[in-house]
Amino acid sequence: MAKKSKKTVRREYTKEDVKKLRAHSKAKTPVAKIAKLTKRSVGPLRQKALKLGIGLGHQR
Repeated sequence: MAKKSKKTVRREYTKEDVKKLRAHSKAKTPVAKIAKLTKRSVGPLRQKALKLGIGLGHQR
């Protein structure tokens, strides 16, 4: 039998989430680390940062 895929659960960004994202951007925290801390994947974090006009993923 095929494995059922997990259903995507969308979580809205709270003001606190946005504040933390801005702080991580300023501190130049790697995106992978931010993803683990916020329990969100890298793609959505980058999209939110793009909409906010802040940079993410400084260390390559």
